[in-house]
Amino acid sequence: MRLILKVSLATGSLLGIGSAQAFAQGNGVAALQRANAEIQSYVEPITSLFYVVCAIVGFIGAIKVYSKWSSGSPDTTKTAASWFGACVFAVVAVTAIRAFFLG
Repeated sequence: MRLILKVSLATGSLLGIGSAQAFAQGNGVAALQRANAEIQSYVEPITSLFYVVCAIVGFIGAIKVYSKWSSGSPDTTKTAASWFGACVFAVVAVTAIRAFFLG
């Protein structure tokens, strides 16, 4: 009789632990889904902000290249290429990050 009682208690406790873990996973999944939705709601405004920053950096680069060009500096093409490359990289990086978060 004691053996049956011990087996019953062990089985009951294992079932209780299993159901508690299933309940915890359900809450964890819901929390992750809420966090995912919240992050996705921030992606669009932040992407727009970074595009504005890229435009400002491009404008500053254009002014610097123009000032070098008008002063007759010999390294104007190097400066123009570096600013253009930086702007292209920034726009591609923002687009890739947006695609990563919005899937």
